[in-house]
Amino acid sequence: MTSGNRRSSTDIALIAGFAALICVCAILPSIKLTGPVPITLQTFGVLLAGAVLGARRGLLAVLLYLAVGAAGLPVFSGGRAGLAVFQGPTVGYLVGFPLAALCCGFLVQRLPRKQVATSTPLLFAAGLVSSALFIHTLGMAGLVWRAPMSWSAAWDTDKIFWIGDVLKNIAMALVATAVHRAFPDLLGTRRTGAEKPRETITA
Repeated sequence: MTSGNRRSSTDIALIAGFAALICVCAILPSIKLTGPVPITLQTFGVLLAGAVLGARRGLLAVLLYLAVGAAGLPVFSGGRAGLAVFQGPTVGYLVGFPLAALCCGFLVQRLPRKQVATSTPLLFAAGLVSSALFIHTLGMAGLVWRAPMSWSAAWDTDKIFWIGDVLKNIAMALVATAVHRAFPDLLGTRRTGAEKPRETITA
């Protein structure tokens, strides 16, 4: 097996593994406070996929999770499944998941590799920014569209999740930095503008 094939096999295994992790995070018992959206560990799994795998593989892992749920496996919160879930009030959060993983992975990949393995605050910031931009914003849009409710009511529902989101992002950053310390080449080598390909001199 060539190195390219080994890398492809590893990527597929990682994508499938993190999709399975998100499934587990989603089907663990949720907390229902108020409104139509329960508090689950999905956000933790989604952002961890981006922070550990990078933008492309993190995105694919979340898309695989959504595809499995849409196909009928009960992997959404509360054991729900099927395309009908995408017609409900949580659709905005589901749409925001792959975009948040993509954004988190993109931000983490921009960091120096040493900081990825040691700087928990930077990974926490990458996760929280990604969650705020995509999960919360699109989640509220979904509530306005499908609940339906006003933007003010959607914000009242969504703001309840912020404390839990902060805690989940702290946990995500701690786990992600530990993974990158153990597997420093997981994101590959970051190329900078100062790096130039070596020239081959032939006679």
